[in-house]
Amino acid sequence: MANQNYKTLDSVTVADVEALGIPTELAGKLHGELTRIVRNYGSATPQTWHHISKELLTPNLPFSFHQMMYYGCYKDFGPDPPAWLPDPKTARLTNIGQLLERRGKEFLGSKYEDPISSFSDFQRFSVSNQEVFWKAILEEMNISFSVPPECILRESPSHPGGQWLPGARVNPAKNCLSLRKSTLSDVAIIWQTEGNDEAPVEKMTCQELRESVWEVAYALESLGLEKGSAIAIDMPMDVNSVVIYLAIVLAGYVVVSIADSFAPSEISTRLILSKAKAIFTQDFIPRGEKKIPLYSRVVEAHSPMAIVIPNRASSLSIELRDGDISWPDFLDRVKDSKGLEFVAVEQPIVAFTNILFSSGTTGDPKAIPWTLLTPFKAAADGWCHMDIKNGDVVAWPTNLGWMMGPWLVYAPLLNGASIALYNGSPLGSGFAKFVQDAKVTMLGVIPSIVRTWKAKNSSDGYDWSTIRCFGSTGEASSVDEYLWLMGRAEYKPIIEYCGGTEIGGSFVSGSMLQPQSLAAFSTAVMGCSLHILGDDGFPIPSDVPGIGELALGPLMFGASSTLLNADHNEIYFKGMPVLNGKVLRRHGDVFERTSKGYYHAHGRADDTMNLGGIKVSSLEIERICNAVDENILETAAVGVPPAAGGPEKLVIAVVFKDSDNLEQKLVNLLISFNTALQRKLNPLFKVSSIVPLPSLPRTATNKVMRRVLRQQFSQADQGSRL
Repeated sequence: MANQNYKTLDSVTVADVEALGIPTELAGKLHGELTRIVRNYGSATPQTWHHISKELLTPNLPFSFHQMMYYGCYKDFGPDPPAWLPDPKTARLTNIGQLLERRGKEFLGSKYEDPISSFSDFQRFSVSNQEVFWKAILEEMNISFSVPPECILRESPSHPGGQWLPGARVNPAKNCLSLRKSTLSDVAIIWQTEGNDEAPVEKMTCQELRESVWEVAYALESLGLEKGSAIAIDMPMDVNSVVIYLAIVLAGYVVVSIADSFAPSEISTRLILSKAKAIFTQDFIPRGEKKIPLYSRVVEAHSPMAIVIPNRASSLSIELRDGDISWPDFLDRVKDSKGLEFVAVEQPIVAFTNILFSSGTTGDPKAIPWTLLTPFKAAADGWCHMDIKNGDVVAWPTNLGWMMGPWLVYAPLLNGASIALYNGSPLGSGFAKFVQDAKVTMLGVIPSIVRTWKAKNSSDGYDWSTIRCFGSTGEASSVDEYLWLMGRAEYKPIIEYCGGTEIGGSFVSGSMLQPQSLAAFSTAVMGCSLHILGDDGFPIPSDVPGIGELALGPLMFGASSTLLNADHNEIYFKGMPVLNGKVLRRHGDVFERTSKGYYHAHGRADDTMNLGGIKVSSLEIERICNAVDENILETAAVGVPPAAGGPEKLVIAVVFKDSDNLEQKLVNLLISFNTALQRKLNPLFKVSSIVPLPSLPRTATNKVMRRVLRQQFSQADQGSRL
């Protein structure tokens, strides 16, 4: 933590506050308030920070003042200072709080105290009593089955992940449309289009969503495809693609998720792996003044029949291939069915509903099928961890090609909340205004978006006070950037959320019932158990701090049990240790459990390097390097084996905000990096070179491809490049 340069709060003076550019009169007032809080709660306790964040700090005060307060308060606190504390009254009103107040004694017996004190016991109960826990959650979420399950979980040696809800028949899209928690006039989707930011937001009610989905489902049936056929979507995530997604599921077909950023070869790979019989796409994607072609990429990928939606215009401006259908013609096929209810196709719980792809950085991506169970896992995470409920408005800039796209369809709609979608870039002030105008209550982010918002001050002048919590996923976050983010919304908690496409959600997260620390996870997700493997390859005790590769308890509701193009058992279970008679599930991330019981992510197991015999994760190095200079946007640390052999050399790729006078900057930066790393991490670490880049290579799901950098730097002419 960068708090050694800050004074303790009891030694901050009015002049210190003024030095941040705050006018004298306001500085005096703020200092008076600070003095009162310090007098009542001490100068360095979590309660001190809690009151400062709620009573003293506002988004329009300089961020440097927020930093002075936070880092000053926690100067000598040690790791994982709480940036947010749960309030007992609000905790009782959360989804889990209400469930525990009603049934806590039934679940936990005399151990039950209250939702905050008993949360960790309840999490452990959710793992040791999966039958009772998931029955309760499915009831709370009002999930309806056409044929109810015989039981919640059937364990068998041939299914290391267990068989969940055996015998059940269900349709997740029907559950989304069934108004279990909403009325017909409730808003299902809210959206805005970039460039139209001054206009009121657009809305679709639950009734309008139902009728739109029914119409597309009837039109799909008119294509004559066999039930269970795969149908791809390669579109931006907007109201049309959500309607199409739900219609494919409602009609008993399988969605193939393809990101709208993919090149033709990547589209082709995914269409072939999934055996897609049709694809929904758009003619162009508008980005500011530019039009990015999408249909032409799909054609180049030799796609099957395409249904092509015109981009924000009434007719297509492009010529279609023979056999492709324009959106108006597609809907016209069933104009007589308009307004008629479509009878949902109910299928066995093990049937596929969505084929997604892991971001393969080498070779083909893994084709991961979601069964009809997985949508309920995504929605349960939202119910348990982000506290999504009727009346909430959920925004998370994403795409249907990444698992957070389907997650964003199911987590709000299955919990009676609204989906908020912005058609355009989330990086500018247009999106920030949309968050205000749509009255977003749960805002999901990825760290690189927050980095850009902070650098550009995109949210300045917009009111984000309706936000109840943030969610964050995709990559490791930074304390300082997330302190800034919390400060935009009156210090609401950030729920870190880490999982995988094959999990259908998360295995480690935060909770509105626990103190939340920045850039840290506070709990295993409900129903999941986490195990950190020691150097001997076996789990260290669950109450002991440590760092190592993460393994998961195998019985996870909604997790994958098969892959379309790889051996599931070999990838996730082969060679894993056995604990209490059950083989653990591989995940491949390195995690740390801290002395205070929080979890920190340290990147993929293959993103660790060996520097002079010391194992270190890229992320640890990057966190320190990112904070060295204001002009650094982001860094990537890689260990590069020298051509002549010997220990790995540490090379840092740097993306600068401003790349003028680079040569001199690089000389100074090399010295600064080494000083910071040697002081904060290890005196033996040494950066051998810095490579400036315009941007870092990333997968479709925004993960930095350090492997690609390592390869490039290894192949580059060592003399000139490094």
